[in-house]
Amino acid sequence: MKIEIQSKKGLRTCLSIVIDKKTIEKKLNERLIQLQTEVSLKGFRPGKVPPSLIKSQFGKAVYGEVVDKILKESSTEALKEKKIKAAGQPRIDLKTFGEGKDLNYVIEVDSLPEIKLGSLENFKVTNYMVTADAKIVDEKLKEIANQHKNFIDKKDSEKAEIGDQITFDYSAKVNENKFKGSEGKGVQIELGKDLFLKGFDKQLIGKKKNDIALTESHLPPNHPDKELANKKAKFECKILSVKKPGQTKIDDNLAKNLGAKSLIDLKKLIENQISSQYKQALDSITKKEILDQLEKSHSIDLPKNLVDHELSAMTQSLKKDEIEKNKIKNEKLAKSRIKLGLILNEFGEKNNLKVGQDEINNEIQKQIRGMPGQEKMVLEYYKKNPHAAQSLKGALYEEKIINLLKSKITMKTKNLSTNEAEKIINDLNKPKESLATKAKSKKISKK
Repeated sequence: MKIEIQSKKGLRTCLSIVIDKKTIEKKLNERLIQLQTEVSLKGFRPGKVPPSLIKSQFGKAVYGEVVDKILKESSTEALKEKKIKAAGQPRIDLKTFGEGKDLNYVIEVDSLPEIKLGSLENFKVTNYMVTADAKIVDEKLKEIANQHKNFIDKKDSEKAEIGDQITFDYSAKVNENKFKGSEGKGVQIELGKDLFLKGFDKQLIGKKKNDIALTESHLPPNHPDKELANKKAKFECKILSVKKPGQTKIDDNLAKNLGAKSLIDLKKLIENQISSQYKQALDSITKKEILDQLEKSHSIDLPKNLVDHELSAMTQSLKKDEIEKNKIKNEKLAKSRIKLGLILNEFGEKNNLKVGQDEINNEIQKQIRGMPGQEKMVLEYYKKNPHAAQSLKGALYEEKIINLLKSKITMKTKNLSTNEAEKIINDLNKPKESLATKAKSKKISKK
């Protein structure tokens, strides 16, 4: 194999590659011999078909297969020999080919730029720490207490109201016929939540203990028996008890029911949870500070094909007029993403950072824990979508790099209350006023 650099301009290199006809012929014969064991032709025993016959019948297809394999292998070898790290797939242009001829082709490839990592010494980055205000903790505690209502019996003469808890037995019929699941014992519902059947709750308002309530409701559209889906059912309900929400005491007993050791421990857990939520939001600001300074402190020639590919991915769902309207903005964003991606990857490679399968599995399990009842669905999603697991790997890899950078940067710690944190987050999420709007408002103010 002969490899020559035809031209080199910036990151783009053109290589001329020649594979002599003897090499091609040898590969072709090897494949024909291999096909002897695979091809079955009438009149010949398996493995006894002459190569010449195979060639006459399948020659063009075999030649194409062999050349395709040679192109892949030789182009990879050529890039390796010339120490070119390709940014995307090289473009191949066949010059001469055919049986009995040398294979001559040209590859055009954009290479990844050489990145010299700059110093992190002068980076100005803020590490935000949040302490949850006692007032917010107390409000959250009251909210939790309200979710764990302490229901107390009403007097037998008192009627059920919205918010009350009713316990009842029932029997139901559709077209005067009983069905599977048509009877229930000790069913407990909170009036107003409408969780049993749509419109069922309001029919029990005003009922008392020991009353017999006659109600009508449509069975759900997802009823196990398809013939009963959406059918109107008549219910006969025996009211066993009517309870009203009582005051839930915020004490050690409530804390223990919620899995805490004591009320003090529960308050601490709530405080940590609130602080963690704000911290997570503020960490994105810290990350942006790091990325902005990384981008400004590095000058890199960007491979055009990577920028074009990123731009295409960003705008594929947009209409032509939208793409044209935001062309400059989108190009700038695409370049920024590619640049930061290259810098971060260089940090990762220099520090031998990797993401193992165990880490990916742990992240999937973390997502599962956050979606109770949907465990099977989450697992199936990652099984059927390998690209999703790959995206997860990319996110974990980036997180590792950011954490590494944080450990190398002297960060200024800023302690915030939840109110202060809220203000910073809200200010960040406010839509920014355009330069044109600013200019317009200045003109108006002058008038």
